[in-house]
Amino acid sequence: MASTKAQISRRNFVKAMAAVSAGSAFALAGCGSQRAGGSSKSANGDFTITFAQASDPRGLDPAMVDDGESAMVMVQVYENLLQYEDDSCAVKPGLAESYEVSDDGLTYTFKIRTGVKYHDGTDFNAAAAKASIERQLEPQRTEDMPYAAFTFGSEADGNGIASIDAPDDTTLVIKLRAASTAFLANLAMCMASPIVSPTAAEGGKLNESPVGTGPYKFVSWTKNSDIKLERNEDYWDKDNAGKAKNIVFRFIAESASRVTALANGEADIISGIDEAVVSQVENNGDKVYKTDGMNINYLAFNTQSETFKTADARKAFAKAVNVQELVDSLYNGYATYANSVMPLWMAPYDSDIQQTQYDPDAAKSELAALGITKVKCITYSVSRPYNGKGGTALAESVQGYLSKVGVDMTIDQFDWTSYKDAVQAGNYDVCFYGWNGDNGDPDNFMNLLSVDDTAMNVARYSNDEYKALIAKGLSTPAGSERDDVYHQCEQIVAEDQVWLPISHSQNLLGHKANVEGYVYHPTAVVFLRNCTKSA
Repeated sequence: MASTKAQISRRNFVKAMAAVSAGSAFALAGCGSQRAGGSSKSANGDFTITFAQASDPRGLDPAMVDDGESAMVMVQVYENLLQYEDDSCAVKPGLAESYEVSDDGLTYTFKIRTGVKYHDGTDFNAAAAKASIERQLEPQRTEDMPYAAFTFGSEADGNGIASIDAPDDTTLVIKLRAASTAFLANLAMCMASPIVSPTAAEGGKLNESPVGTGPYKFVSWTKNSDIKLERNEDYWDKDNAGKAKNIVFRFIAESASRVTALANGEADIISGIDEAVVSQVENNGDKVYKTDGMNINYLAFNTQSETFKTADARKAFAKAVNVQELVDSLYNGYATYANSVMPLWMAPYDSDIQQTQYDPDAAKSELAALGITKVKCITYSVSRPYNGKGGTALAESVQGYLSKVGVDMTIDQFDWTSYKDAVQAGNYDVCFYGWNGDNGDPDNFMNLLSVDDTAMNVARYSNDEYKALIAKGLSTPAGSERDDVYHQCEQIVAEDQVWLPISHSQNLLGHKANVEGYVYHPTAVVFLRNCTKSA
């Protein structure tokens, strides 16, 4: 746990980021991560970087996915109007060279970069950017676009994009229904916001064959095996073209097998590791990169299930679990107890949120009085960036606590792709989930419980007071008044016991000692354009 002084300093970093996002100039602010391996070599080479992760992407169309495995690949292929600084969530120019914001905060005018082409040869211009965003707006939006409403708003909620226009090739004008402090940060996110080729989008195959403007082009995808990318030799930003000739993403489900692949030189970088393998990686002569994560690992109650439709039932369950003990024993110092939905270092206030305290005697009595003797749990089998131990180990730990108070918690586990489908089907009392922050803004965490999309709001929670606060937070400028709004949101989540917050994890990445220059961003994606390796 960081000292109070350090926590305040980090919160101020995030406040500075929010202020930058709300303004009309590109500037720098910090929010907690860094480039790995120092400066990279300047010359492009004929080498290949192989990155091993736990599973295949769910897809490669940024409008259709919401998972980190997909994002890892997509950020190499696509680009956004705005992008983040390497070591922060401050926005800087991307496919838009600059922007202006009207005094009322409702109109954003972007100057679009010229001389850029998509990987399929299509010209990038304002009309192409408009098409990429517009397909996710009502009425074109479809139910299988999990981030669309979250990123671009909806008419029913009175927020987001009201209209988008491209009066000429270099001008894009976006008008909002209500002012949004988080809007610029949203445009740099790796979900929904990346700008896709309109030609490829019309073909309907982006989810299998992505086409963007980025430093790497898609080559092939062999399911359950690998995805191959190649350097975009015609990339518009010659100073930041890809260093490696090829990028290969390998899919290796078991953490131990990824460690072995790294040791054997079959992988250059591996994700999805936990503290149990850190010493093994280092003993093999490889390196482990560690940084504070911007995430939350939690148990979600299905608030629409008969078992947990009341806050009293959810609190009785929560009293049965000694979360602090669980975190200490399961994560061994590589994660911290979550008293807040947001990591304390980025929470825009001093966290005085009161979570339900461990009280097994009360839990046993209250659960019995409510007639709760069985709980149906679903979880994921693989490791996640917010939970390196994987969902099964976490679920079994909670199962042990429940058995002590007379409750039988059954566990159904799924691979990640199947798990996403199981969550949306809704046949569970509790499920395990997590969230990696997309943009460093409090709204990005707290908004999860206000949306109707069950792929995002896995607790299926609906509270009109809460939704009104989220709307207020979006339209309130960065500062103490906005901080107070999200503080109230946190209090409601705790009082209604929508989640059982568990932990905030460190981000861990294993890499060969001769690999440097990759950027492990606070948003938990890894940018590989500047990644090099020596002989």
